[in-house]
Amino acid sequence: SPEVTIDYRHGLPVVTLTLPTRSERCRFTVKPMVTTVGAFLQDVQREDKGIERAEVFATDGSKVSDATLMEVLLMNDFKLVINNTAYSVSPPVKDKLSSEHATEMEDIKSLVHRLFVALHLEDHQVRKERELLQKLDSLKEELLPLEQMKARIMDSADAKTSRLLWVGLALMSTQGGALAWLTWWVYSWDIMEPVTYFITYGSAMAFYAYFVLTRQDYIYPDAKDRQFLHYFYRKSKKQHFNVERYNKLKEDLAEAEESLRRLRQPLHLRLPIQEINDKD
Repeated sequence: SPEVTIDYRHGLPVVTLTLPTRSERCRFTVKPMVTTVGAFLQDVQREDKGIERAEVFATDGSKVSDATLMEVLLMNDFKLVINNTAYSVSPPVKDKLSSEHATEMEDIKSLVHRLFVALHLEDHQVRKERELLQKLDSLKEELLPLEQMKARIMDSADAKTSRLLWVGLALMSTQGGALAWLTWWVYSWDIMEPVTYFITYGSAMAFYAYFVLTRQDYIYPDAKDRQFLHYFYRKSKKQHFNVERYNKLKEDLAEAEESLRRLRQPLHLRLPIQEINDKD
């Protein structure tokens, strides 16, 4: 049976073989960097409906995957099996490209890639922007009832903290008034001086105990914030407010807004798009 031959025309490999049904020679021009083995075999079968089996094997007998590029296949000898006939194919050795020609080919490939990106980047950005906007709407919708519940809990915790501060001021005023009354109207300073000393020492012990328990100095703003958080978490637990879920949603919302900002910036300024982390 006639051989399967391969020659190069205008820089592209042309595979010539005999169709089994029509018994005529047929040429198949291959684009090696685009066409796969599977696509080539489909073209052959499409040309002759009498071909029931078309496969490619390496010289060692192993089957060549349909996903293999023809450029890779044509680097070595191989066997082409059509129906029950096996053809040994020896591709011609292609002249090696000069360094200048190779560099030119790489430049062309790079240019084609940049053109592809330029043509498809805008559609990708618009699609990504639409996805981010939908995600933002979903997060805001889920956050709305949590924000309202959080506002009510914060108002309640703030009111309790303020009451506690005023109660502390009232107690300190009462203590100062009681010490003054005992000093000037009931006893003398000689008697009250040890009392005030132990009250001062007891206050110092209380502040030290606060540090031991919290590992923080007793600073009034920090102590107020700590008490506020105590009331806030206690109230949240009673009203089944999921603080962890709320914080996660806020983080996702901030991340989506930042991604949208970074996506829109190159659209308006026509700059290369910045990388966006996607955790979906």
